[in-house]
Amino acid sequence: MIGEASFAGLRIGLVGPIPPPAGGMAMQTAQLAELLRAADSVVEVVPNNCPYRPAWVARWPGFRALFRLMPYFLALWRMAGRSDLIHLMANSGWSWHLFAVPAIWIGWLRRVPVVVNYRGGEASGFLASCAGLVRFSMRRASKLVVPSGYLQEIFAEYGMSSDILPNVVDLTRFRPSDAWPPPDPVLLVARNLEPLYDNASALRAFARVRERWPKAMLIIAGTGPQANELRDLADELGLAGTVSFVGRLDRDAMAALLRGASVALNPSLADNMPNSVLEALASGIPVVSTAVGGVPYMVENGRTALLVPPRDDKAMGDAVMRLLADGALARRLAAAGLQSVRGNAWDQVAPKLAALYRSVLGSRLQGAANPI
Repeated sequence: MIGEASFAGLRIGLVGPIPPPAGGMAMQTAQLAELLRAADSVVEVVPNNCPYRPAWVARWPGFRALFRLMPYFLALWRMAGRSDLIHLMANSGWSWHLFAVPAIWIGWLRRVPVVVNYRGGEASGFLASCAGLVRFSMRRASKLVVPSGYLQEIFAEYGMSSDILPNVVDLTRFRPSDAWPPPDPVLLVARNLEPLYDNASALRAFARVRERWPKAMLIIAGTGPQANELRDLADELGLAGTVSFVGRLDRDAMAALLRGASVALNPSLADNMPNSVLEALASGIPVVSTAVGGVPYMVENGRTALLVPPRDDKAMGDAVMRLLADGALARRLAAAGLQSVRGNAWDQVAPKLAALYRSVLGSRLQGAANPI
């Protein structure tokens, strides 16, 4: 049994995506593995996003699934035999059916408790169509945890109880700059270049900002299928030379980029508890975000961030210009945001996670029924 905030000697099977690519869930998986190992637990990571081998298999969608899933199932089975518990990072859609469900059932078959750490931002639509299937598998899991009250409420609507386990932010890496703000405005978007994250609205908002702040710059950190389309849009808006597409960055590079930014933008159309927003708050810069999904659960409009409607580039541009024109407001939001993110530091999250693991191991030892 682990101590109140100790993980020493605990054998944990951690299942989820790992970098590359360095997406939010992948970064959380990698970070959790590092932190648990530093706390003297034994962590075996089973990635669900391994590259296809041989590489040519990736060109055949149906065929490639077998090349990824069969080694994945075998790795799960072997890991379960060496673990005290399984911590599963889970997402919506096909990721749930292909990767989360097998991990839950293999844990159940091998009598190893499974903690399902669900993190998908599109949970509402997913559960509306698949709640019965999700409940069927979740009855074999020991615990469901989510990073926000938003997801907790959604799962409760479909008869599944959950505990909140906040995302972890490394406050030693993501920290304020003594030189903030920069002399000329620098806006930063750190989302994938996909329709869900609506980087197009951020570009249009930036075009509005440039009309008043002609020296402003925009940095977009991410990769995705819309890369060429977004570059073309930037050119159409007359933003050539003022927008930098820097690709997907590792944690240190992203932390450095945040310290040099004036404002962080989050234009997404659906979200849970985006790490990009937490990292911006930890970096001491004000945030302008769409008021979607779990975002209003993690920041308060006018106190820790400015929230705007989705797909409203005028509102987003106006909010940015308000911050650039009112330094006192920008500093007040940044200070309150920095204070609010303290609860996401590892020293705050670790006791909650240790208590969660204790409860799961206790349930196993006592033969308690799954409460979901």
